[in-house]
Amino acid sequence: MTAGPGAGRRSPFFTAVLTFLAVFLLFLAVPSIGPVVRAARADGVPGSFTARRVECVRHPGHESCTWTGDFRSSDGAVRRTGIALYGADREMLREGQRTPAVDVGRQNRVYGPGGSMEWVFTALLLLAALGILYAAYNRPVRNLLGARVTATAGR
Repeated sequence: MTAGPGAGRRSPFFTAVLTFLAVFLLFLAVPSIGPVVRAARADGVPGSFTARRVECVRHPGHESCTWTGDFRSSDGAVRRTGIALYGADREMLREGQRTPAVDVGRQNRVYGPGGSMEWVFTALLLLAALGILYAAYNRPVRNLLGARVTATAGR
């Protein structure tokens, strides 16, 4: 049995959906690249975080908590209130406790001096977007390049 015309070709609508999905993932990931790299390296303004309150949300099987409080840079030039300390769970701090922190420029959080692993999620988003684009455009690009090579060789 032979395949009919157009066999193995993807519909333009499906390619458009894949492209939209990849662009959306890139839209989410690309702006975060700088901040997550700085957060991973704890590259920012050093200072201290003073815990004010813990907010917890219960999910089936576990609890997710965030400490909010105040950040003050070591030189006193930067002061931020109502900011979260990334990665701090319920047991890590108590109200009024101070701990070293680094401000990497994120609007709503500071990080511990050991950095963070947020970059992993951003890297996965980037890889997913690139994989989707490869899946959507690998065959058409190869076909186009193959046609050019064949046309050039025939001269």
